[in-house]
Amino acid sequence: MDFAPTEEQSAAQGLAARIFGDLSTPERLAVAGTGTDAELWKELCAAGLTAAVEETGLLGLVLLLEEQGRTTAQVPFAASCVYGLLAVARHGTDEQRERLLPALRDGTAVATGAFPSRGGIRADGEDTDADGGGGRLSGSVPYVPWLRDAGLVLVPDREARLWIVRTGDPGVLTEPVETTAPWSAARLVLDGAAGERLGGAGAYGAVLAAARTAFAGLQAGVCAGSLARAVAHVNTREQFGRPLSTKQGVLLRAADAHMDIEAIRVTAYEAAWRYDTGLPYGPQALTAAWWASEAGKRVVHTGQHLHGGTGADLDHPVHRHFLWGRQLDAYLGRGGELLQELGDSLVKEGTE
Repeated sequence: MDFAPTEEQSAAQGLAARIFGDLSTPERLAVAGTGTDAELWKELCAAGLTAAVEETGLLGLVLLLEEQGRTTAQVPFAASCVYGLLAVARHGTDEQRERLLPALRDGTAVATGAFPSRGGIRADGEDTDADGGGGRLSGSVPYVPWLRDAGLVLVPDREARLWIVRTGDPGVLTEPVETTAPWSAARLVLDGAAGERLGGAGAYGAVLAAARTAFAGLQAGVCAGSLARAVAHVNTREQFGRPLSTKQGVLLRAADAHMDIEAIRVTAYEAAWRYDTGLPYGPQALTAAWWASEAGKRVVHTGQHLHGGTGADLDHPVHRHFLWGRQLDAYLGRGGELLQELGDSLVKEGTE
């Protein structure tokens, strides 16, 4: 295994770090509220970072999402790339790729996914089992991140088949909802909405695993940003004439948080590397998602606790990392659910 980034991946990561660092400031985030920073999204797309994901692969996307997480930048980068760009590129027909990918590359079209499947969507129609076929979808999904910005939604039905739905079509209703993190989320209601099949029988599992890997990378960045803020705080905050960073309890908590972040990062890198090289990556994606859930929760709590009373301020930048970390802890499966799913997959693999 070689997780060392390529020259192209390193260049894209460096560019992303500069753009996120310059434009995703606490002041701009406060102005954005719960919505997307449209100017930042345009800047990322104009720099070619969305289109670059096709070349740099899932590992490249994980590296870019780390930089987004460090600043909790409010753009649909993860969702549009993993549920749109990568999903269509890998599972779409030639016609679908030709029609959908150009707009996803330049960011004029934003995609998201009603993931994971909870069995709430029913699909009817003569072509429901045909790759690229059509059907009518009915049902609802309580919340879908970045749905307020999306023109395309990747929707799994009760049979774990994937469908592309356009938010502007008849029978598609979106109702804004507020979640822990400000992700422009909305409730999706389908009433006989037209759907377009994407991929075959295994497409849902493959996209879900890729999404878990991508969002684990985002969690690594969120946690790294939280810890960086905490370290800066304890190095300057004094108690009884000494910086807080000299106290053993503070040092141990920061060290534990660092090791947790490294575990999230390396497991996400492994899953993404296996995806890019065509190796089986399902168990590795579950492992990365488990670390992102369990360790991520610990790290963002540590980041807030090390700020002391300051960490209780809801307007302090570190609180955004706490909110994002807890949202990512629950998104795409909590730790216990992921561990059970991983165990079931290993038993199945051993039986086969």
